[in-house]
Amino acid sequence: MKAPWDLLELRTRYYEQVIQAMLLSIGVPLERLRFIRGTEYQLSKEYTLDVYRLSSVVTQHDAKKAGAEVVKQVEHPLLSGLLYPGLQALDEEYLKVDAQFGGVDQRKIFTFAEKYLPALGYTKRIHLMNPMVPGLTGGKMSSSEEESKIDLLDSPADVKKKLKKAFCEPGNIENNGVLSFTRHVLFPLKSEFVVLRDEKYGGNKTYTDFETLEKDFAEELVHPGDLKASVEKALNKLLDPIREKFATPEMRKLSNGAYPDPSKQKSVSKGPVKNSAPEELDPSLLDLRVGKVLTVSRHPDADSLYVQSVDVGEENPRSVVSGLVKYVSADELLGRSVVLLCNLKPQKMRGVESQGMLMCASMEGENKQVEPLDPPAESAPGERVFVEGHEQGQPEPELKPKKKVFEKLQVDFRISNDLCAQWKEKNIRTKLGPVTCKTLKGGSIS
Repeated sequence: MKAPWDLLELRTRYYEQVIQAMLLSIGVPLERLRFIRGTEYQLSKEYTLDVYRLSSVVTQHDAKKAGAEVVKQVEHPLLSGLLYPGLQALDEEYLKVDAQFGGVDQRKIFTFAEKYLPALGYTKRIHLMNPMVPGLTGGKMSSSEEESKIDLLDSPADVKKKLKKAFCEPGNIENNGVLSFTRHVLFPLKSEFVVLRDEKYGGNKTYTDFETLEKDFAEELVHPGDLKASVEKALNKLLDPIREKFATPEMRKLSNGAYPDPSKQKSVSKGPVKNSAPEELDPSLLDLRVGKVLTVSRHPDADSLYVQSVDVGEENPRSVVSGLVKYVSADELLGRSVVLLCNLKPQKMRGVESQGMLMCASMEGENKQVEPLDPPAESAPGERVFVEGHEQGQPEPELKPKKKVFEKLQVDFRISNDLCAQWKEKNIRTKLGPVTCKTLKGGSIS
C-alpha cells in the first residue's frame, strides 16, 4: 500500500532493467535470469488456500517474532504485518526455488519458513544471508535516508558529495560505512584495493585483503580523506556501465516515471483537502530529557504501579507513576538514569499525579519483557534527548491529548539490531551518544 498499482508497474520494470545492468557491470551472464511478479501467482486460488492453511497452524507469537526485524513493532500490530512472514515463506514453494537469499535481517523469517513449510507438506529450502552494510552516516543504511546510501544511478557528483559527508572518523572502524563498502563490495569483486595518496605521504598503496586495510586505518596509517577518494574512484568505475545504460531517452523516461522527482510534483492547493494525508509530525515536539530516579515506592492503591521521584534538572523532582512492578525491581530503578517524556499533560493515576512518562522498550509475547531506556553514561539530569537530524526543533510546552502527538510519533519508535533507540531508523541520542536498551532487539518503545 506504499504506492499505487500503476506506479508499482513502472517500478517492477525499472528494477528489472537496473538489476540486469548491475549484474552485467560485474560480469554476470544473464541467460538464466528470470523475473517473476508476485501477482503472477499470489492471486491464484491455490495460493490463497495455502494462506488460510498456514494461518491455521501459525501462532500470533511466531508470526510477530518472525517479522521482528523487518516489520515495525508496535503494541497493537496490523494483521498485514503478521501475515507478511507467511507470505514470504509461501513464495519459496510457489516460485519452486532451491534457496532464498537475503540480508541477516531476514533470518527470523527464514527460520519461520523452515519450520512451517514442512507443516504444509512442502520442502524446506536453503537460506543464504549476507551482512547488513552500515550506512554512510554511521547508522543503518536506509532507503528513506538519502545520505546513508549510494544509489546505482547516482552521478559522480552525488557519490562525491555523499562520501564527503560520510562518517569516517580517524582510527574508528565501528559503524564505518566507507570502510564497510571496501569490505563487502570492492574486495570481493576485485580482490585488491588501491588507496590513492600523494607522493609526499608515501604514494599509492595496494591492499590485497581487507584485514590489513582495516588494521592500517585503525592505526591511522590511512587517512579518511584518502580512503574516501579511493572508494569514490572505485565505486564510480562500477557504476559507470549502469549509468551508461540509463542514459538513453527510453531508460531516463522509465527511471523518472518510477521515481518522479518530488520537487517537480504539482503543488497542493492551499487550505484543507478532504482525505489528504496527515501532516508529518516532528519528533522534536516531544520534550525528552535525561532523568535520575531518586526514590521508588509502591503505589498506595495499585500493586502493579511504582511511584518514582525523578530529577530532570528542574528546581524540584517530578513525581512519575509507572507500571513496571512486574518487569523491573525497585532496586534496579533506584539511582538509575532514565529517559523521561516531560511535556505530557499531568494526570492522576489511581489518585497519584504523574508528571511524566518513563520511556521503556518492550517485547510483546507470552512472556512480555520491558526495560527502561538507558541514556549514555555520564549524562546529567535535564540533558536534552533528541532524534538525529531533528536537533533544531523546539518541544511543545504541553502536548494536547486530543492531537495524540506522542501516539502518532510512537509507532515509528523501535530498538535497532545494535540495541539503539530509534525513530524512523534515526538514532535517539543526547550530546554524549545514543540512547540504548540492554537486550530487547526489535522492541517497540513507549
